Amino acid sequence: MRRPGNQRHEPHFGGGPSRDQKARRLAAAEGGRRPRAGKPPRRPRRRGILLALLRWCIALSIWGAIAVALVMAWYALRLPDIGAIASFDRRPSMSFEDASGQVVGTTGDLFAGPVQLAEMPAHLPQALLATEDRRFYGHFGVDPIGLARAAIVNLRAGRIVQGGSTITQQLAKNVFLTHERSFERKIQEFLLALWLERRFTKDQILTIYLNRVYLGAATYGVEAASQRYFGKSARQLNMREAAVIVGLLKAPSRYAPTSDRARSLRRADEVLGNLVEARYATAAAVDAARRLPLGVPGTGGNLRSARYFTDWLADQVSGYVGYVDRDLVIRTTLDTRLQRAAEAAIAEALARDGEKADAEQAALVAMSPDGALRALVGGRDYAASQFNRATAALRQPGSAFKSFVFLAALEQGMRPDDRVSDAPVALGDWRPRNYEGDAGRGDITLRDAFARSVNTAAVRVAQRGGIDRTITAARRAGIVSPLRRDFATTLGASEVTLLELTGAYVPFANGGVSAEPWAIAEIRDSAGRVLYRRSTPGGERVISRGALAAMNDLLRAVVERGTGRAAQLDRPVGGKTGTSQDYRDAWFVGFTAELVAGVWFGNDDASPMNRVTGGGLPARAWRSFMAEATRGLPASPIPGAVPPGALDGLLEQLFGGGSRAPADPVPPTDLNRGN
Repeated sequence: MRRPGNQRHEPHFGGGPSRDQKARRLAAAEGGRRPRAGKPPRRPRRRGILLALLRWCIALSIWGAIAVALVMAWYALRLPDIGAIASFDRRPSMSFEDASGQVVGTTGDLFAGPVQLAEMPAHLPQALLATEDRRFYGHFGVDPIGLARAAIVNLRAGRIVQGGSTITQQLAKNVFLTHERSFERKIQEFLLALWLERRFTKDQILTIYLNRVYLGAATYGVEAASQRYFGKSARQLNMREAAVIVGLLKAPSRYAPTSDRARSLRRADEVLGNLVEARYATAAAVDAARRLPLGVPGTGGNLRSARYFTDWLADQVSGYVGYVDRDLVIRTTLDTRLQRAAEAAIAEALARDGEKADAEQAALVAMSPDGALRALVGGRDYAASQFNRATAALRQPGSAFKSFVFLAALEQGMRPDDRVSDAPVALGDWRPRNYEGDAGRGDITLRDAFARSVNTAAVRVAQRGGIDRTITAARRAGIVSPLRRDFATTLGASEVTLLELTGAYVPFANGGVSAEPWAIAEIRDSAGRVLYRRSTPGGERVISRGALAAMNDLLRAVVERGTGRAAQLDRPVGGKTGTSQDYRDAWFVGFTAELVAGVWFGNDDASPMNRVTGGGLPARAWRSFMAEATRGLPASPIPGAVPPGALDGLLEQLFGGGSRAPADPVPPTDLNRGN
């Protein structure tokens, strides 16, 4: 029995039954049962929980929407200038043509002008939509369905194999943003895609994209890419070519037809298959497209190392036309056929003998007798190393420098049949050694000393001509690098480049006239205006007739019976071998009436090769190149050369009895160089 003082009563304010009365009625209706005190009915409690959760969800949604709006507003304020859609910021391009006008390389960014969507063949934009964004005309700039599908595919694959970006998002990224992967960039990409969809029609977005997208080889837009890869306008692309262009979007450098044709065509086949899946083309039409020919590429074919040549020239263009602020076309002196022959000769020599010879690198320069560069190979593989060993590497020329030593002596009155001792010689602490050993044969002719590259005899010849006259003769011929004023220089101790050494042999091949190496014939802008055109003034005589005839006699002897026998051809050849100390450098520089060429073998770290001399690998590679370069040409005499029997008469006529110049004082030196 409860105490009255402990009884609890619900307050009742009238206007209807109290809570207690309702409970009694409910109990009566349920059979007289009344809920126990302290345990309210369960259903009202659940309803309250649900209502509370609903209120929290609504509140969170509101606050979440506010937070998203604030984030969007923050990133919207940090968007780049959307006016960039009307401008196209890019580096001016340089297109390099060979001597016949064929494009062999480009630098900068190529843009060939816009092409309207209506002007393009239908299969070009269709291939793009089928491959990149099949729902392009149905979404609002962002494709939630595409994003979900890509997420599922990536989850199943365990890696990212498919993207969900629309063409509009790609355009926003390409025009306005960097390729940085960040949350901020994705938000900005989203906002810019919405802006683009509001600002432009779908066709306009597609047109802008096709004219701005990067397609490899420094090309932007389908017009530049079409001209670069197929030598035609995008308006004329067939279905297979259009598939190649669209296939580049996945990886422009990897799928470019100029870098890997087979891979490019496999990717194009995938794009053609997409056209069928998207119902833009029938299977029969695509099968026919796979048999269509590809346009002739707008390049000089597969020139592996012409980039050495074009990179070297790109640094010189501003010296001809000043600041480069527009697209330029540079007509060069390069001969595509000779460039291929040069690349093949170097590649074959390194592949055949490079490993056993411990020779990792090689370079080749070829020029016509007026100094015009016809071929240049700056190294084994441009992709692996862009350092140009033909124009930038300073290396010791060894005995290839002796041509200027003997030239100076001949200009002082010595003759090829004059005799000189090959016995050991000591100049202070310096005792130059001969490649064949120090056991001298006695007095030998200048011709034999030069042909066999005898160091001790060459030093005595240098004494007769004089070190200053030797340096002067080298300068007149074309050597521009610093030359030390000591007798070690006469044996090739001062470093030179292959380009300048080859150029210095040009006067021996053209009748004794100076001819500085050159490679740019004309520069014009994209409108066709000529900004520079080379004039062709004749060079000045730098070698006298008598000295030239005598030098050609010596240079021919090197190839006919001396250290350069491996360079013999079916025509008159002159040349000189060179090997630096410890076989670190090996050279052969030679010429015919048509061409002057120099070849160098060595290692970038100047480590010794395995007894490689100038008469070995370099002379053989030179011969391989020159045999192809002169194939089909009649054998012509070298200008300035005379038959052996007529040389003495010519020299007697020019110099008479002649007097012998005294030897110059010899400064001491501590250098020792081989041949």
